Amino acid sequence: MLNYILRRLLLIIPTLFGIMVLNFLIVQAAPGGPVEQVIAKLQGNNTDATARVGGGGSDNMQAMQHPGDKMMTNANSGGSSRYKGAQGLDPEFIKELEVQFGFDKPMHERFYLMMTHYLTFDFGKSYFRDQKVIDLVLEKMPVSISLGLWTTLLIYLISIPLGIRKAVKDGSTFDIWTSTVIIIGYAIPSFLFAVLLVVVFAGGRVFDWFPLRGLVSDNWNDLSWPQRILDYLWHITLPVTAMVISGFASLTMLTKNSFMDEISKLYVTAARAKGLSEKQVLYGHVFRNAMLIVIAGFPHAFISILFTGSLLIEVIFSLDGLGLLGFESAISRDYPVMFATLYFFTLLGLILNIIGDLTYTAVDPRIDFEKRDT
Repeated sequence: MLNYILRRLLLIIPTLFGIMVLNFLIVQAAPGGPVEQVIAKLQGNNTDATARVGGGGSDNMQAMQHPGDKMMTNANSGGSSRYKGAQGLDPEFIKELEVQFGFDKPMHERFYLMMTHYLTFDFGKSYFRDQKVIDLVLEKMPVSISLGLWTTLLIYLISIPLGIRKAVKDGSTFDIWTSTVIIIGYAIPSFLFAVLLVVVFAGGRVFDWFPLRGLVSDNWNDLSWPQRILDYLWHITLPVTAMVISGFASLTMLTKNSFMDEISKLYVTAARAKGLSEKQVLYGHVFRNAMLIVIAGFPHAFISILFTGSLLIEVIFSLDGLGLLGFESAISRDYPVMFATLYFFTLLGLILNIIGDLTYTAVDPRIDFEKRDT
C-alpha cells in the first residue's frame, strides 16, 4: 500500500502541471486581460480603481496618480496597439502597464516563473488589491471551510441514514413521501432556497431571527467562548441550511440504490438464513459493500461545495469566502489570485482523492489498490 501511495503522490506533479498549463493557455488567450481592464477604467475616468493597480505600492501609485498626463500625448501619432481601446494612448504608458503586470516577458517565461514560485507557495501580490495572494486566501478560507465542512458533514449525516431507511422500506408510504421531499429539494436551486430563507427568517418579510451578513457579529472579540460558539452557529445556520437542502438529494438516492443492489445479492440471503438479525445483516455485511460508492464521491462533493457550490450563497449572505474571491478575480482578470486559487484547489482535490482511496481500504480491507496496479 505504501508503494501505491508514493506512486499517487508522484502522479500529482504531472497532473497538477498539466491542469495549470491548460488553464494558463486558455486564460492568456481570453480577451480583456489586466492591461485592458486598466485601459477601460482609464477611458471611463475611473481613477480610484486604477490607483490600486500593482498592489497599491508607492511606486505604482505615483505611476498611476495622473494617468491623463500620458494618456493622450501620442493621440495623433497614428500608432496602433495590440490592446483593445488603447489607440491614442502613449506607448510608454502601455509599456509601464506591461511591466507592472509582467507582460513584458514571453508567455513561457511568465509560466515558468509562476510555477517556480508556486512550488514554494509564493503566490505573489494581487494586481488590484493591496495584499499578498496568500494573505487573501488565508483571510477568506475560514468562511469557505466553515460552509464546506458543515454542509458536507450534515449532508452525509442526513443522506446515509435516510438512504438506508428508504432502501429497507422501499415502496412504503415513508419511501414515497421522502422521495417527494427529495425531488422538491433537488429541484430548488440552493441560491433560490437561500433567498426564501432570507425573506422568511432574516428580516425580509416574516421573521427577523437570523443575521443577514457575516460569519460572526461585530462584537465577537468581546464575547465569551460559549457566546462566540453560539454567535457563530447563529450566523452559519441559514447559509448551511440552504446548501444542505439542495445537496442531500442525490447522495440519499445514491445510498438507497447502492443498498438495494447489495440487499438483493446471495450473501445477504445466506446471512439471513444463518439467523442473523436485520441490523446485523445491514450494518455487519451490507453497509461495508454499499458504502464504497458513497465514499468514492466524497472528495468531489467536498471540493464542489467548498469552491463552486458556495459562490452564490456567499453573495446572498455577504460571506467573503474563496468562492466569491475566485469569481471576482476572474471578472477583474486578477491573474495571481485566479491561478493561486486554481493551484490550491487542484492540489487539495488530488490529495483528497488519495484520502478517498485510503478510506476505501479502511471500509473494506479486501481492496488492495497495489495489486490492481500490478
